[in-house]
Amino acid sequence: MCSPHRTDDPSHRTGEGATGLVRFSDLPPGVLRDIALVWLADAVVGVSFGAIAVGGGLPVWVPVLMSLLVYAGSAQFSAVGVLTAGGGPVAAAATGLLLNSRTAAFSLALADDLGRSWTARLIGAHLVTDETAAFVLAQEGRRQRKAAFWISGVGLFVAWNLSVLAGALAGSALGDTDRFGLDAAFPAVLLALVLPALRGDSA
Repeated sequence: MCSPHRTDDPSHRTGEGATGLVRFSDLPPGVLRDIALVWLADAVVGVSFGAIAVGGGLPVWVPVLMSLLVYAGSAQFSAVGVLTAGGGPVAAAATGLLLNSRTAAFSLALADDLGRSWTARLIGAHLVTDETAAFVLAQEGRRQRKAAFWISGVGLFVAWNLSVLAGALAGSALGDTDRFGLDAAFPAVLLALVLPALRGDSA
């Protein structure tokens, strides 16, 4: 006789929607490949950010600490632009917050996919980016959505911070980065990061 509390729902047998460990096998190879490509692209931008920030006169620790605490490409580029142009930290922070405000909506939309504990949700909220949101929303099952978030989110965070550190150290070693055209790259990279955000806000 079957217990009235027992279910044969496949999602219960596989642990879908539970707080189990995230596994790479939870995602199709194609999704993992796309995530890896985004990691690589993120690292390239991170190197340029670190080098540009230091080349603009900021000490190495500023872009490194900013990347750990702020962790938002467009917000960081805009804040560094304000600082290197002679603006104060308040103006830089205000500009960064304005550009990064959309992640609050992403955090609410992805709340159920971050985990059930407050610790998971707090850490997860810091890892929310345009890219992680896109990967999560493209998945159908709860287990796949959770895996997409944590695999892409943690990987992007590590790739971004390591590449920013590498770029900052390289910028410090190179000295005058204007010789390599990084000053010209700054507005191009910033524009590429900001335009999608503005389109998303206006949609």
